[in-house]
Order: sequence, then C-alpha cells, then structure tokens
Amino acid sequence: MKTILTLVLSIFISISLFAQEPIKVACVGNSITQGPGRDNPDSYPLQMQAILGDSYEVKNFGVSGRTMLKNGDYPFWNEPQFEEVKEFAPDILVIMLGTNDSKPQNWKYASEFRADYLDLISVYKKHMPVDGKVYVILPVPVTKDNFGITASVMNNEQRMMLIDIADESGSELIDLYSPFMGKEDLLPDGVHPNTEGLGIMASVIARAIRL
Repeated sequence: MKTILTLVLSIFISISLFAQEPIKVACVGNSITQGPGRDNPDSYPLQMQAILGDSYEVKNFGVSGRTMLKNGDYPFWNEPQFEEVKEFAPDILVIMLGTNDSKPQNWKYASEFRADYLDLISVYKKHMPVDGKVYVILPVPVTKDNFGITASVMNNEQRMMLIDIADESGSELIDLYSPFMGKEDLLPDGVHPNTEGLGIMASVIARAIRL
C-alpha cells in the first residue's frame, strides 16, 4: 500500500512540476523586434513578458537590419539567432520580418519572399511541439521612405503577401498595421515605433497569444 501511495505521490509531483513549466515564446524579427536592445525592458518582447507574466517565457531574437529573403543583403538565416530559436524550442513563434526586404536591393528578389517565409516556418515547426502556434505579423506601417525601406512595398504589396503566407502555412495572423494608422507620432523616423508604440505592439500580440 505504501509503495502505491509513493508512486501516486511521485506522479502527482511530476505532473505538477510539468504544469508549472512556462510557455516559451520566441520573437523573431529585425530592429523593430530587437528594439533598444534584446535585453532592454522597452523592447516589445520584454514589455510583452511583463504583460503575460511568469507563466510565459518570452525571448527576443530580433537582429537589426536582417531580411527574410535568403538572397537579401543581411539574411536572418545567417545569424546565430536563427539557430538559437531552434535550441529554444518555442511553444509559440512570433515572426515579424519583411521591413528590410522592402529595400530595392532586396525586393528585386520579391518572387522568392513567399517561399523563403514558408520555409522558415517549416524549419522552425520541426523544433516546436505538435500543438505549437506560429504567428505571422503584419508589421507596423512605414509612414515615409527611410533607410532604403520603401513604404509602397511594405504598406501594399508585401502586406497582401503576408496575409496569404499566414493562410497557406496555417499560421495565425496578427495585424500591427491597423493599430498604427493615423498615429505617425508613434513612428518618429517613419519606420521604428517609439517606446509607446512598442508597448502597443506588445499589448496587441499578448492579447492574441492569450486568446
């Protein structure tokens, strides 16, 4: 009898410990994700960590200037963070890449954008649980051409492609474009959200994750 009770207690403790494991969230992106720094509390992933609380572990894998396109000038694929996401084995993957892809030297490979995006999702799904979730982000609008980033590509052509990519891959779509419409003051350089803007991003994404 004592052996059975010990076994039951051991199973209960194991289940309890497993239940306490935080849900791992990987945020993949460029400078908008990296923010003032991957460990900076103003970055949207760490603001989102504060919103979601201890039941989640949010990690910032953003790298400034990086592209989704493998033939882009600085592909995310070539960065250490690309491999680190695999090692992290997230339960939830949030992808926000594409802004730097809109630069003319990169967007000449626009025909490859969809395939590269779908490939990234496929690669990471192999390192996620079967019930893991992938979120494709519609990035914030570009209110003026800057740093070579092209507003017309971002706000029109690429935005439509991202909607199709989310649908084709079975991913969830999160719209960060609409919350910034008419709020140009949140994008001082026309591309990067200020701290308040990063907070809005964190709130919108956190709300979607909790649904």
